[in-house]
Amino acid sequence: MNSEQMGRNTSITQTQKKQNSLATSNGKAVIRMYDVHKSFGENHVLNGFNMELYEGENLVVMGKSGSGKSVMIKCLVGLMAPDSGYIEVMGKEISTLDRQTLDELRSDIGFLFQGSALYDSMTVRENLEFPMRRHKEKLGAVSDTTPQVLEALENVGLAHTMHLMPAELSGGMKRRIALARTLILKPKIILYDEPTSGLDPITAKEIIELMRSIQNKYGTSSLIITHDVDCARVISERMILLVDGINYAEGSYSQLSASKDAKVEAFFKK
Repeated sequence: MNSEQMGRNTSITQTQKKQNSLATSNGKAVIRMYDVHKSFGENHVLNGFNMELYEGENLVVMGKSGSGKSVMIKCLVGLMAPDSGYIEVMGKEISTLDRQTLDELRSDIGFLFQGSALYDSMTVRENLEFPMRRHKEKLGAVSDTTPQVLEALENVGLAHTMHLMPAELSGGMKRRIALARTLILKPKIILYDEPTSGLDPITAKEIIELMRSIQNKYGTSSLIITHDVDCARVISERMILLVDGINYAEGSYSQLSASKDAKVEAFFKK
């Protein structure tokens, strides 16, 4: 074993000890990823990644383009199988689940896509009703969807848009509607993929405030993938920096932004 591998193994051991300590102080872990590896040929994207997300926590994962953030998310929700490692969501090991059980688990995980991913041919109301139709077993028989749709829209301050088409919405409004659609199933975990990307500073701030409001109201656990340092500063309770396929550094924003490690400093330079 070379010195670099020894250093990484030591880092992982220290991280696991820290995670065990955090689990005691922060409560129950709703996501656990241990020693996750994923390669594409000679490209080692995840190289022993470790992460835990706790109940009611806002955890930010930052990484540069191509660092493996998207691959990590796909492995987490079962869209891609890791080469090795352990992934558990709400007490269930992902690799052992059949398709039906995995779909049921996903209904408790909300996902806010980077591009909002609204259906252009559907009204706002129809966009929000879509996951309700897909997960009837969770919601039961719903004869009138209006109360649920209205509640979700009121949560994001856009009740008046129910009958509009996506083309009639601004970029910030689309992001809010996408978040409303995520909330319609009352998820326990929300995964945010670059929630402020492409938004002007004022709208980005509004989205961040909305994310905090939703967490406070519903007690959701949030995993936020971003490269927006300002977003991370405001929203994060804890941060992980994904570098070289591993959780290279972990801590609060103030701890990491004060680091003298060159790879960590690179994230916070203006």
